[in-house]
Amino acid sequence: MSKISSIPKSFKYAIDGIKTAIKNEPNFRVHLIIAAFAIFLAYYLNFDKFEWLFLLITISFVIILELVNTTLEAIVNLVSPKIKPQAKIAKDVSAAAVLIAAITAIFIGLFLFLPKIFLR
Repeated sequence: MSKISSIPKSFKYAIDGIKTAIKNEPNFRVHLIIAAFAIFLAYYLNFDKFEWLFLLITISFVIILELVNTTLEAIVNLVSPKIKPQAKIAKDVSAAAVLIAAITAIFIGLFLFLPKIFLR
């Protein structure tokens, strides 16, 4: 198989991964809903290009970490079906990374949105 013909398959696998996360991960759905609301509000508030840049990078950061967390949890469950302290550490630390990203996103959101809302 040539590399060119494998590109559509790669996109299909990636989209399947997103569908799986949407279907199976409630936190992923919450992040997507919040992201959609933030994008709608940014459009309504006429964000400039740098505000859009910060917003989209922040949203991507949280979504990517949530996907990585989901991946890590699936791998840990596969290799360690029984509860083990090391498996718990891996899952907890991965979840902590998502939590820190989400909290950071809240602060960035406040920094971006509050001046626009209150200075209107």
